[in-house]
Amino acid sequence: MADGGDRAGLLARLNGARKRYGDTVALDGLDLEVRPGELLAVLGPNGAGKTTAIGILLGLQEPDGGEAVLFGRSPHDLAARRGVGVMMQEVTLPDALRVHELISMTRAYYPQPLTLAEAMALAGVEKLAARPYVKLSGGQKRQVQFALAICGRPRLLFLDEPTTGLDVTARETMWGTLRRIVRDGASIVLTTHYIEEAEALADRVVVMAKGRRIAEGTVAEIRALVVRKRVECATATSPAAVEAWPDITAVTLEGGRLSITTTDAEGTVRRLLTADPALADLEVRRAGLSEAFTELTQEPAE
Repeated sequence: MADGGDRAGLLARLNGARKRYGDTVALDGLDLEVRPGELLAVLGPNGAGKTTAIGILLGLQEPDGGEAVLFGRSPHDLAARRGVGVMMQEVTLPDALRVHELISMTRAYYPQPLTLAEAMALAGVEKLAARPYVKLSGGQKRQVQFALAICGRPRLLFLDEPTTGLDVTARETMWGTLRRIVRDGASIVLTTHYIEEAEALADRVVVMAKGRRIAEGTVAEIRALVVRKRVECATATSPAAVEAWPDITAVTLEGGRLSITTTDAEGTVRRLLTADPALADLEVRRAGLSEAFTELTQEPAE
């Protein structure tokens, strides 16, 4: 379509996508939509089909069934591909080229790219500009790969586990850039193992398991799907004693404060008060995205 979107105003979508590798089902009728101006976090345990879904939307793989649409076109259409920036987990780049040469070469593929200086500043790689790519650490290579993904000023950015291997400062820099990109009107599809990353950045979350979408909504809506709650307090009751109670899924003690994840918050509070009438600083809140992920997928969050 001439406007670069599909009839629903979506930037990209999968309709009933299926993909099998031998006896392994990677996607099992997956529906996925990417909307304008959002950061969509796609969560799921290893083998859930996240990377396969992105690969099909990018035209890197063909679905066995269903449909993939990118800007209202085939993912193989050059006009559609020029609106996309990509950072995958497995990346091979020319080792001999210097960082500024890699970015300059990638910019040339796009009609209205960022300047070289802008791309390097946004990715936080200015100090690496003259370094040969082969001489970089793993985390530095990920930062350069991020610069390559954003240098074309894409309308839609696909990031597959982008902050793996980054230190805290580099991760915060990337988070700030992602927020700026969305504020400027682009959309981002982010797959991540870091639950706190999705909690901090996502406008919408899709949870996948075994090639299917099992939950979708805002972070708050995903939390609301599960019954777990977190009870925190200062108490003399030991973690071992609480772990033996019914409906308890996790107990930790940190800084003299007990943190309990439970599927029966009211019953847990009653037991706490019976065991220690002098407990203090009692707080009950809905469990976070990490607990929701674990309950929905039956896999521990990382």
